[in-house]
Amino acid sequence: MKHCGTQELETGRLLLRRLTVDDSEMMFNNWASDPEVTRYLRWNAHRSWAETAEMLNEWEKHYGDPTFYQWGVENKRSGVLMGTISLFPAPELKTGWHLNTEILGSAWEAGYALGRKWWNNGYMTEALCAVRDYWFNTVDAPWLVAIHANENVASSAVLQKAGFVYDHDVIDHKFDGTAVPCRAYHLVKEDL
Repeated sequence: MKHCGTQELETGRLLLRRLTVDDSEMMFNNWASDPEVTRYLRWNAHRSWAETAEMLNEWEKHYGDPTFYQWGVENKRSGVLMGTISLFPAPELKTGWHLNTEILGSAWEAGYALGRKWWNNGYMTEALCAVRDYWFNTVDAPWLVAIHANENVASSAVLQKAGFVYDHDVIDHKFDGTAVPCRAYHLVKEDL
């Protein structure tokens, strides 16, 4: 793999870009404060835009790291920030796969969140496909994984539309330690 970090990506409707503290208010208002959006995420809804700013400040510090992948999902026409998408190492997902992970190497997981106002318009599938293509073609990684809470059927649809294949059930944990029954998916570069 040739890690290149968070580079700007563009699709037909979206600009995937680095986030800054200046995005705090839009991120807080558009999805980070919405308990419906964060319901299936590892983190809980933010209670203030300062909490969002603190998280964005941390992310900004890591953009120089070539192994840090965190994008804001922006509507190109309106300039409105609608969500986030990221790739991160998932060492806790090293076993249970119906693949030869000895050959494929460590698992990297895709994660995303999209403001409720933009659900059911194909935006997250479009963003995930752009990130997937960047991961396989630019970073030259062999595979990618994703998991979602069993009840999150919308996320299942996004993953399948982007080519991910269900692999097995797994228990994931929120950042506060709460166990969440999930479904694990994989996507191997060769299968695209």
